This record gives sequence, structure tokens and C-alpha cells, in this order.
Amino acid sequence: MKRNLLSVAALLFGTLFLFMGNGLQGILLPVRGNLEGYATTTLGLLGTSWAGGFVIGCLVAPKLVRRVGHVRAFSGFISIIAIIALVSGIIIHPVWWVVLRAVTGFSTAGTSMIIESWLNERASNESRGAIFSLYIGITLLGVVGGQMMIPLEDVRTPVLFMICGIFYCIAMLPTTLSTAASPQPLKAVRLDLPALYRNSPVSCLGILLVGIANGAYGTLGAVFGAGAGLSDTSIAVMMSATIFAGALMQLPAGRLSDRIDRRYVLAAMSAIAAVAGLLIFLLHPTSPALLIGLVVLYGAVANTLYPIAVAHANDFAAAEDFVKVSGGLLLLYGIGTVIGPTIGGPVMSVITPHALFLVTSVAHVLITVYAIIRSRIRAAVPVSDRDAYTTIPTGTSPMLTPQSMSLADRGPKPPEAGKAAETGKSPESGDPAVKFG
Repeated sequence: MKRNLLSVAALLFGTLFLFMGNGLQGILLPVRGNLEGYATTTLGLLGTSWAGGFVIGCLVAPKLVRRVGHVRAFSGFISIIAIIALVSGIIIHPVWWVVLRAVTGFSTAGTSMIIESWLNERASNESRGAIFSLYIGITLLGVVGGQMMIPLEDVRTPVLFMICGIFYCIAMLPTTLSTAASPQPLKAVRLDLPALYRNSPVSCLGILLVGIANGAYGTLGAVFGAGAGLSDTSIAVMMSATIFAGALMQLPAGRLSDRIDRRYVLAAMSAIAAVAGLLIFLLHPTSPALLIGLVVLYGAVANTLYPIAVAHANDFAAAEDFVKVSGGLLLLYGIGTVIGPTIGGPVMSVITPHALFLVTSVAHVLITVYAIIRSRIRAAVPVSDRDAYTTIPTGTSPMLTPQSMSLADRGPKPPEAGKAAETGKSPESGDPAVKFG
């Protein structure tokens, strides 16, 4: 275990500063844009363009990594992100910000794939869980640390943009100077979304809707906070507390989903998120404590949905298909995060900033209803045949990159875990087992 950690220590140290920059930049842009008087629809486009770039990056970035190698690609992607952060502090214009945000999303997809493929290769089956738990903790710490820097400087100045650039530059140094061996080139994976849907309809639709809700909140949460009258400090506390609450809920939600039908857990957590969102939308709380409390409750349950849906999909997949399943779900999540802020921005402009949670509530109600409907169609997978639940961070500003690739390469399942695929039946659909290729 110690040897495995030493081999990725430089990468994890760089990851900390990468996510500090991501956390700060993700909240800085909407807060500064709101002060500049940009329309909520325009601020929503920041998230839409980021997510659009991320989706394209998921498809294109692996080819670049295979061509130039992990270290050079990692440094190149972070260099682009750093340059964009600095330019965004110089050129204060919504059109430029939207365009540059798309490039940031593209580069972020590249860095995510590099980090996770690197960790997967260095980790053994015995140490994989511990290493990825440490990785998740580092990403959360980095994002929260970046967000909490907002109150330290006037957002109207370029100083915080410069700090973002500094964080990104520091993130490049450990892997650039490290003498550790680079991982093997990424392997090409062909995604098949129709086959993925046949494999698990609940997971596919659920992940898409989770992406819509998380994308809307992750991009426009800071804008909502400003519109609700919160100070910059309170906004930073709200966004950071949401992440922490989601992290704390991962283990109890995951254990519960390992014991009962995951669709029931998915439906229950979605229902709670929908109720919390509707309360915010209908009550318009004026007390900062009550408002932040409801948002934190929302984040605690909403951030458990992605890993539960991923685990549900992997219950029905053979071990050799984990990469394709996780890659397909990641793509669906990215598509959802394109849709979320695109809808959320205009809705907030037409109604009120609190209408952000009307958008998220609709998405979560749909998840609840569909999960219950599917639970009536077929029996649950026996506990002994289920895939192991793995915690995955899924929400920040604009969003924490969905790290589903940690599920993709965990190693083979026990023989009984692939029983559904081996028997030639797909438990979710009742059709012959899906073959990816």
C-alpha cells in the first residue's frame, strides 16, 4: 500500500492544487458575472459551454493522450486551463467567458482521464479502494479550499483570477519534475448508449437527470445565492457545505443501497432532494441559516444519486464491460450538465432566482417516478450478485468532474457477481444480456 501511494504521491499533490483552482474559478466566474450585471441566462451558458466542452473532451482527449503521453498531455491541458483563468481576469466579457469556458471543460476532461487512468494503473486490487478514497478526499478538500478563498479578496479585481493561475501552475510541477514512471497509453473504448440503456434503463435516465440537476445547481448555485441576498462569504459557505454534506452521506447511502433494492434508495434520495428544492422555491426563506440549511439538505441527498445509479448499472455488467458502462454514463452525465444550466438560466430570469430549485425538483421527481416504475417491472438483483458500491464525488461549481472511471478499472468481480451476464439474461430489461463491442 505504501509503495502504491509513493508512486502516485506527486500526481495526488498536483491534483490538490488542480481542484483548488477548479473550485475557485467555478464560483468566481458566476459571482463576478453577477456583479457585472450579466443576465442569469448568460451565466447559465457558462455551465452549458463548460459541460459541452467536457463532453467533447471525453471523446477527443484520449486520442491526444495516446499520442503525446500522460505527462506531456497533463501539463498541456493544465497550461491551457491556467492561461484561460488569467485571460478571464483580463477580458471581462460574457461572450469571451462562454467560449473560454468550453475550452476549460475540454481540458478538464483530459486531466480527469489522465489522473484516473494513472491511479488505476498504479493501484493494486488490494489498495485500489484506499487510493481512490484518498483521491476523493483530496478533490473535495481542494474544491472547498478554492471556494473558501472568495471572501479573501475583492472579486471585482483580477487578483483571484491570478490566484487560480498560480494554483494551476503549481499543479503541473509535481508530475513534471517527478521521476516516477508514466502509465501505459490509454486504450480506445467504443461506447454504445442504446446497449447501455437496454442494460439498465434506470441508470441511463437517472444519470441524465442527475446531470441536469447537478449542472443547474453547480453552475447557478452562486447566482442563486446572490439573488437570495447572501453575502460572498455565505455563498462560499453554502457551496462548500453542500459538498461536505454530500460526502458525509455517501457511506450511509451506499451501505443502504447494498442491502436493499438500489432503485428504492435512488427514489427515496431523489424524493428528499425534490422536497427540499420545492421548499426553497415555494417558501423563499429570508433567514440565511434556514436557506443554507435547506440547500445543504438538498446537496446531502442529491450528491448520492450518481454513485448509486452507477453501482446499479454495474450490477448488470460483466467485468470486461466496466469501462464501457462507466464511460457511457459519464457521457450521459455530461449531456445532462449541458441541458441543466441551459434550462435553469432562463427559468431563473423569468421567475425568480429561487426557481433554480424548481428545475432540480422536476428532475428529481422524474427520477423517483421512473425508479419506482422500473422496480415494479422486475425483481431486484440478489444482494450476493450485486456490484460493490463505490463513492464518487459528483457536485461542485460548475461541478466536480464525475470520477466514474474509478469504477471502470476496479478489477474483476467475484464469479457470482457476473452471474446476470453469464446466464444470458439482462435482469433490468428481460432481454438477452447486452454485449458491448
